[in-house]
Amino acid sequence: MNETESSIDESVVEGVVEGVAEGDLLVILRHSPHGSSWLREGLDTALVAAAFGQRVSLLFSGDGVLALLTGQQAGALGQKGTHGVIDMLAMYDIETLLVDARALTSRGLGTDDLMLPVSVVEGDALPTLLGRHRLVLNF
Repeated sequence: MNETESSIDESVVEGVVEGVAEGDLLVILRHSPHGSSWLREGLDTALVAAAFGQRVSLLFSGDGVLALLTGQQAGALGQKGTHGVIDMLAMYDIETLLVDARALTSRGLGTDDLMLPVSVVEGDALPTLLGRHRLVLNF
């Protein structure tokens, strides 16, 4: 995608990266909400960290963006769904929700397809974003 085709405002990307304070915890969620427990475990980790006073940012990347789609069903038999946990993020003061632009576009999605407001981050801003966090956990 060239610069004229991008539907993402570059000033928003810069603002997202610059607006994230150093010392925060970044949890990267790369797995789909179904088929494994990785996404659920990442969300649970974020909630625990927030409960202990950490400022937590979530980055949905890869198949992790699918967790934000509206109309999610419960997980596989014996597996809890993630929709309820995602609905609780604001209650735990987890308000920095970021989405990898490539993950959205490669799946034909836009921010209007997602159930929560997010900030979209272009791939070239990801190294800066990672560098602004003291701890990065990858699920």
